[in-house]
Amino acid sequence: MKTHQTDFSKGNVYRNILELSIPMTLAQLLNLLYNVVDRMYIGRIPETGRIALTGVGICFPIITMIMAFTYLYGNGGSPLCAMELGRGNEEEAEKLLGNTFSMLLMTSVVLMAVGYLFYKPILYAFGASDTTYVYAGAYIQIYLIGTPFVMISLGLNPFINCQGFGNMGMLTILIGATLNIVLDPIFIFVFHMGVRGAALATILSQFCSAVWVLKFLTGKKVTLRIRKEAMQIEWKRVRAIMALGVSGFMMQFTNGLVQIFCNATLQIYGGDIYVGVMTVLNSVRDIATMMVHGLTNGASPVMSFNYGEKAYDKVKKAIKFVTVVCFSYALFVWGIIKIAPEFFIRIFNSEPALLEKGVPALHIYFFGFCFMALQFTGQCVFVALGKAKRATFFSIFRKVIIVVPLTVLLPRIGGLGVDGVFWAEPISNLVGGSACFFTMLLTILPELKQKQN
Repeated sequence: MKTHQTDFSKGNVYRNILELSIPMTLAQLLNLLYNVVDRMYIGRIPETGRIALTGVGICFPIITMIMAFTYLYGNGGSPLCAMELGRGNEEEAEKLLGNTFSMLLMTSVVLMAVGYLFYKPILYAFGASDTTYVYAGAYIQIYLIGTPFVMISLGLNPFINCQGFGNMGMLTILIGATLNIVLDPIFIFVFHMGVRGAALATILSQFCSAVWVLKFLTGKKVTLRIRKEAMQIEWKRVRAIMALGVSGFMMQFTNGLVQIFCNATLQIYGGDIYVGVMTVLNSVRDIATMMVHGLTNGASPVMSFNYGEKAYDKVKKAIKFVTVVCFSYALFVWGIIKIAPEFFIRIFNSEPALLEKGVPALHIYFFGFCFMALQFTGQCVFVALGKAKRATFFSIFRKVIIVVPLTVLLPRIGGLGVDGVFWAEPISNLVGGSACFFTMLLTILPELKQKQN
């Protein structure tokens, strides 16, 4: 693949965003395959597919919380890095890269150790039953071995993208996704390893992605490299990285928190079958948000760079472009899910019981899905422009203040039961997404206008 570097200081801002967003969207597609292929194969294991899928679904909060730390460092350090590049300060940008790498490495070892010490009580607390724990425990024991690999590959990949190498960033995901797709059926069905095979395929794929990222970021093609002297931790710099990254961290961490409350509440009101339904809904949501993630991830370094070089008119154009495309896409996806709900459920499992309970749940969960795009857009702008406190607040607001209480309370109101758990998501999309987006408009646009004058 040809190494192409986009110069954010030149050309049309829409073109710059698309040059980075298209490979980023393809990367999201590949990342989706990375995550979803496991569930597709697991759901088709003869006789035990649905229960095995439910067991792996109970592991999602642990995986999500591990991912949160990659966002804390990677999505905190890379916008700062892009801003410093926009200012022409390559030395500081390289130190940000080095400190991020050190923090990712140390944190991954700690998380892996903690995971091994407490995974059994954690899985039961997250909604496992004696039946589903057999599969959840088997999966997570192997998955935890790959913690350093996933954190390094996903945490450092934004530093490839923020230097304009969108196609190389996509290749990081392509390597892992392709290997995972090939290895999954071999380990699961040929070697009869079941969920253990799925976990083993995942960590081997993550290892190869991590090796690729490290090779590229220590090579000659990049402007910024991982250097030993830049890896010495300076806490002032780390605090700046974490201050900006805490928004992405909270968004992921609270996603995990919501999954915990959803699984635990569904276990009470509906049992294992509804925990399995939620696993499928989370998987469909991953498919539905793919392009929005790709576009916002691609637009963020462009906005950060232009903000750093004081090209405020370009920043405003970028905000408008991202808003229109994200909202239109989310509206389209909502329509497709409304028309063909069974198609999305059958991707993972075709058991009649899962279809019967999953279709109504899917309609509720994705009602008003277009408003989720407002949350992604607002968060993207806040993070790209270094507005850490606002980004963090709205991450917490939608999930912790709205979704978690509604997940617990709605099932008790008017006999809603399990439907109450599913209604918490669309309500939070409307209230939280609108609050985030319109706050962004009312604060960022006047600031850009003032700076421009």
